Amino acid sequence: MNIILFDGVCNFCNATVNTIIKYDTYKHFKFAAQQSEAGERILKEAGFKGEGFNSVLLLKNNQVFTKTDAVIETCKLLTGVPRIFILLQYVPKPLRDFGYSIIAKYRYSIFGKRTTCMIPNQAVRDRFILL
Repeated sequence: MNIILFDGVCNFCNATVNTIIKYDTYKHFKFAAQQSEAGERILKEAGFKGEGFNSVLLLKNNQVFTKTDAVIETCKLLTGVPRIFILLQYVPKPLRDFGYSIIAKYRYSIFGKRTTCMIPNQAVRDRFILL
């Protein structure tokens, strides 16, 4: 199972999760908000501290991917338009991760923040790890 841990209060992150669900035709991914009990447990098991963690995290085939590596690996399993982000692999990692870090740092001020984590609707609830 592939698991994506995302910032559940970030509007940009929630929009990204909704896009992944839309283009994940074969349901490769399960999701957990980093702030949820499940997300905190998975982060801890993967060796990360949840506090101040500033990246999406992808667990795929017993490997951990963060930042743009997570984006690229996720897009490899999607259909449609998001696959364009696979091209990021041709940009030097320090440069692409620098851009990622800038967006991550200012994501709340640019895109806004929720007061609580996203609650999945019934249609996609089975795609989320809640406990």
